[in-house]
Amino acid sequence: MVTEYEKKVQVTAMFNAIASKYDFLNHLLSFDIDKRWRRRLIKELAKRNPSSILDVATGTGDLAIMAAKNTDAHITGIDIAGKMIEIGKKKIERAQLNHRISFLLADAEKLPFPDNSFDNATVAFGVRNFSDLDKGIAELSRVVKNNGEVFILEFSIPKNKLWRMIYIVYFHTILPFLGRLISGNIKAYRYLPRSVNTFPFGARFKQIVTENGFNSCRTHSLAGGIAILYVAKKNI
Repeated sequence: MVTEYEKKVQVTAMFNAIASKYDFLNHLLSFDIDKRWRRRLIKELAKRNPSSILDVATGTGDLAIMAAKNTDAHITGIDIAGKMIEIGKKKIERAQLNHRISFLLADAEKLPFPDNSFDNATVAFGVRNFSDLDKGIAELSRVVKNNGEVFILEFSIPKNKLWRMIYIVYFHTILPFLGRLISGNIKAYRYLPRSVNTFPFGARFKQIVTENGFNSCRTHSLAGGIAILYVAKKNI
């Protein structure tokens, strides 16, 4: 049984190890569908017209950059993997968004911000990496202002039997093989399908969200159930 601390150390080391190939593999292995999913999140987020956004598990900053281009908000991106943030900083420099986006090395379960700091928060494919899911969700609730919302993108498992079978074959055999071949990292692309399998998606995740500081959580199924967009609202 892996402890919370051990998982945090392992996840940090894993993402630092694959940082240089992360963007390329992310888009290749998802056939660029991940970009469409992020656009869907940003479309929902932009309707709120936020002035401040926290992007947790920001990685190399793809979602933060997309948010900056589609809102007038200042975005603060946090991640535990320093090498991912280094790449993200180079990307925002190239995009000339330094004045709109700032990155910080920080733990999602111990956010270094006062209560009610942000209008909204986002997490794209990062919550399943939290060492303690309850703590991470509670922290998101703490730093988001009253009536604020958190937008969470995460993988799930399709309900349709045929689609689920295709998905499982790809996710458990082809994707890990290509990931290892290109990145040279065996553990990272074994971890991905395992982390999805053990993640409490759908109704179970909604329950965790509403038990840790949010009043409601609605869902949008994406790509036949491969991913879900959760929108959680805080209303004290």
